[in-house]
Amino acid sequence: MRGLGFSLSLAALLLSGCNMAPKYVRPTTPVAEQWPTGAAYPAPDQSGARAGLTWQQLIANPKLQQVITQMLANNRDLRAAVANVVAARATYRADRAGIFPTINANAAGSRTGGSGAANSIGGYNAVNLGISSFEIDLWGRLRNQASAGFESYLSTQSGMRSTKLSLVQETALAYVTLASDEDLLQIAKDTAASAKRSLDLTQSLLDAGLGNAPDVESAKTVLATAQSDMASATTQVAQDRNALDLLVGAHIDEALLPTSLSDIDGTITLVPAGLSSTVLLQRPDVVEAEHTLKGANYSIGAARAAFFPTISLTATGGFASTALSNLFNSGSKGWTVSPTASLPLIGGTRFADLDKAKATRDANAAQYEKAVQTAFRDVSDALARRGTIDDQRAAQGRLVGAAQKSLTLSDAQYQAGTAAYINVLTAQRTLYSARQTQVAATLADLSNRLSLYTAIGADDTL
Repeated sequence: MRGLGFSLSLAALLLSGCNMAPKYVRPTTPVAEQWPTGAAYPAPDQSGARAGLTWQQLIANPKLQQVITQMLANNRDLRAAVANVVAARATYRADRAGIFPTINANAAGSRTGGSGAANSIGGYNAVNLGISSFEIDLWGRLRNQASAGFESYLSTQSGMRSTKLSLVQETALAYVTLASDEDLLQIAKDTAASAKRSLDLTQSLLDAGLGNAPDVESAKTVLATAQSDMASATTQVAQDRNALDLLVGAHIDEALLPTSLSDIDGTITLVPAGLSSTVLLQRPDVVEAEHTLKGANYSIGAARAAFFPTISLTATGGFASTALSNLFNSGSKGWTVSPTASLPLIGGTRFADLDKAKATRDANAAQYEKAVQTAFRDVSDALARRGTIDDQRAAQGRLVGAAQKSLTLSDAQYQAGTAAYINVLTAQRTLYSARQTQVAATLADLSNRLSLYTAIGADDTL
């Protein structure tokens, strides 16, 4: 038994052997340190506020908050991402278990007998405790494999956070899009009602001999256009609700649905971007790419270790006796130790495996750098929209006001017989288009706020 104890102690000491993985150095971020500036961009934030917001700080609308909470509990893509994290963690635990010896206990017994004059019955009994084919990790192959597995687990965990971040944005955007389509449906209804009044008026004037047929037909075009848009918007609203149900993973209570953008406008906060682009290094997909790169670095260490001898140890210790009653007597003790070493001399895939590990590391480094560049572009694009959207919304509001006033005046002049119907028709079409564009501008503003939240990716509550 002392021999077995010595072997186990030796194995434990050898676990602290060489590590042949190259030292990890994070690649230099291939983007500017500051956000872009120019006519399209807002002035740099000098407040010193922390970049990013949690989704609870981003969204103040209580109905939308309930919808997102429901999504985080039920979305099937998110459930799959969580399951992938659990699987990756189990894989890492299995890889790490190979670093340490597995101790087995077994008991055996046998009986033999013969016939004739030499008839006799013999027996053999044994109880053993030992390790079987334990690889002594002198060169760090197993440790590097386990470390690569750990980085894969961390990468999967960051991937799950990235999935959550995207789903929060997608759910909020689907909610806002539903509200905008409800507004477009209402605008089409309002325009259809206005066009119907104009048609009735022009028809009555024609019947009285005071109007003309072209005015009636022109009035019909506005009405038909609005009615066509009503049908299309009704379909779109239904499809928006279906899309929202799919994201949430359950049917959403009607009371939680928006009826207009006015229900949401002002309840989605503007996300601070900060001054430095280094915040992107904490974005979940960038963190995911870096863990993948670190894992590839460890895989090089495992491939390098394969060039050195593999040393395995088999050892047992226990009791053996021909008589069961004497099995645990002091004279029944025994032990064996069987170390083995192997090294491929010719052939094998060691060089190819090392080349593959290095190439994979280089590819992952490029993918990490691309992830940083993509993140920088995402924020830059969102800031470019942010710098002009307020001016666009203000101008669009003035346009709607002017178009509404033009229609009122044109309609009054037409009824007084001092203006042609073409003025009313033009004013109706202008107002209809202006109101639709105003909805689009509001949607663009709210969508931009959500995009900036995801682009910065600094939500540490997910």
